[in-house]
Amino acid sequence: MSTFGLMGAAGYIAPRHMKAIRETGNDLVASLDPSDSVGILDSYFPNCHFFTEFERFDRHIDKRARSERKVDYMSICSPNYLHDSHIRFALRSGCDAICEKPLVLNPWNIEALREFERDYDRRINTILQLRLHPSIIALKRQISESKPQQKFDVDLTYITSRGHWYSASWKGDEKKSGGIATNIGVHFFDMLHFLFGDLQDNQLFHSSEQTASGYLEYQHARVRWFLSTDFDQLPGTARLQGQRTFRSITLNKEEIEFSGGFTDLHTKSYEAILRGEGFGLEDNVVAIETVADIRNMATKTNRALAHPFLQNVS
Repeated sequence: MSTFGLMGAAGYIAPRHMKAIRETGNDLVASLDPSDSVGILDSYFPNCHFFTEFERFDRHIDKRARSERKVDYMSICSPNYLHDSHIRFALRSGCDAICEKPLVLNPWNIEALREFERDYDRRINTILQLRLHPSIIALKRQISESKPQQKFDVDLTYITSRGHWYSASWKGDEKKSGGIATNIGVHFFDMLHFLFGDLQDNQLFHSSEQTASGYLEYQHARVRWFLSTDFDQLPGTARLQGQRTFRSITLNKEEIEFSGGFTDLHTKSYEAILRGEGFGLEDNVVAIETVADIRNMATKTNRALAHPFLQNVS
């Protein structure tokens, strides 16, 4: 049995990690979050030590490292901008890291983490669960069996409506979340790279606080994508059915069935990590470069539109 720590225990994604730790037969022994709304721990690990202050959590992990109760893995579910720091803390504490997506916000952070892996002889794993989805695995097999030079036309739409809380939280702060393309899109961009190969072109059509759209060209696909957290962008059929999320991926205008199969993907991810087969730093590079470029393009576009002279140019 391996022992786990968890940073970001009160967040939306943390229960999936708790479930994965339990279902793989392991133990969560220490967790951290500045919010104490973590009653969910009782459903999974009621004996887990909990801290609201990093300094006390740090001391607890250090005490364990100096005894026979060392923490083996540190699961990181904290806000995106803290991932890099928390990964480095995990490695310095003698733990392998398991980090939620996005691994980091900027590509250059990955190079620094490579050095940490070498210096501390530990492993950084990340959750790229769509690579384990049965539909995506089947689609990858289909693509590999197609004509070598064929390029597929892909349309990706993902609308996950959020209330007013979203913009008031760290998720609505681009410096902390990376913006909409990073926060809700990075796992799809990783999936596209996984399916269709090297990225060859990246264009941004629109970017705002709630929506973004653009074009990506990969070795084997031309992709038009649209992301939104705006409820009003949902198709009428989805709203009539009381749905707040809409997900669609078409390949040459044929819909890919992608509505289910998500419930156990974190557990599958943990199983692979525990076998030494998790996704590491190199698996993240293309997706992190993609969202960082989108963010930079959005910044340049917004700066241009803000200039009064450019607004008057026809």
